[in-house]
Amino acid sequence: MKKMIAEKSKPSKEEPPVDGRLVCVQDFATAAAARLPLMALDYYRSGATSQVTLIENRRAMRRWYILPRLLRDVSTRSLGTSVFGHSLQLPIAIAPTALQKMAHPLGECASASAAGRHGTVFTLSTIATSSIEEVARSAPNAIKFFQLYIYRDRSLTEKLVERAKAAGFKAIVLTVDAATFGIRRADIRNNFNLPPHLKLANFESTSDEGTLGDRGTGNSGINEYVKDNFDAGITWQDLKWLINVTTLPVVVKGILTSADASLALQAGVAAVWVSNHGARQVDGVPPTIEALPHVVAEVNGRCPVFVDGGFTDGSDIFKALALGASLVFIGRPVLWGLACAGEQGVYQVIEILKRELDNVMTNSGCRTLSDITRDMVVRRDQFSKL
Repeated sequence: MKKMIAEKSKPSKEEPPVDGRLVCVQDFATAAAARLPLMALDYYRSGATSQVTLIENRRAMRRWYILPRLLRDVSTRSLGTSVFGHSLQLPIAIAPTALQKMAHPLGECASASAAGRHGTVFTLSTIATSSIEEVARSAPNAIKFFQLYIYRDRSLTEKLVERAKAAGFKAIVLTVDAATFGIRRADIRNNFNLPPHLKLANFESTSDEGTLGDRGTGNSGINEYVKDNFDAGITWQDLKWLINVTTLPVVVKGILTSADASLALQAGVAAVWVSNHGARQVDGVPPTIEALPHVVAEVNGRCPVFVDGGFTDGSDIFKALALGASLVFIGRPVLWGLACAGEQGVYQVIEILKRELDNVMTNSGCRTLSDITRDMVVRRDQFSKL
């Protein structure tokens, strides 16, 4: 097994200290809302249309109860795990979120560095404001995944994959739930566009793929960008194509059903990622904590299962691990930390979740992640039947 060497616990550049009153993810969310420009804040926090699923992602966590086991020796504990042969210090990882420099000048580089210091995974978005190579230089010791959209220009898509491998990224994460982007009403009201001092750093700024500006439609600039550039015609055959053009493990992100999990396995993926895209695509799809056990049952141990969507405290993460997730990815909490204090803010958000998870494990009789088992959670409507 390859060993993960965590970066030193100091930030790569001096940042102002994190406000000690920010003691949970919600505190960071509230503070970030006061700091961010409205256009950026709305872009980060919005869900699709009426935002029913956005609310459900959080509410659904409450529908699951934790069943602690008592009088077990928990005097020593470990949160360590591994993915694709790489050792991690905890099962909490960073999901791909686009355009992070709207939150902080160092953007994705700061988030990747924080992940490296925690010994966990950072996932870089295709439509990032820091390039593959910049992130690789900023966080050389972090385990880095590259999230991919398939562009109409397949040679461009293939070059992105090649660049990620050359830069030391360890997996390709194909997002499959974004044939086009969902309708996000706040972005339409704001006529969302990338601020002019920022760019899509993985592309030439003069290319169509590298330009995210006002396209004169009165719509969200990001939605118009996706419509113009992403290939809405991709199928399971394109997933197989991707698996064949790279030696990196390929993860399929956006799975919500057993049927699609089965097709992903047939295609040969290295992992299945349960996600509803932060509730930003189709409003009314299941919250991911509810979809997770169905996908886990279908996968049946044949590959790791990842999950994201609404995880904001340690008990949420415990529940997902008990339901069979190998890694739990966070997106918006990272942005809130980044907006509040850059790299150190992201580091502190992960540290809070780590401490909360460790606390839940300690008080539930779990020394290691393998001690967190399916019988330690029950859906609220089934509790009375136990």
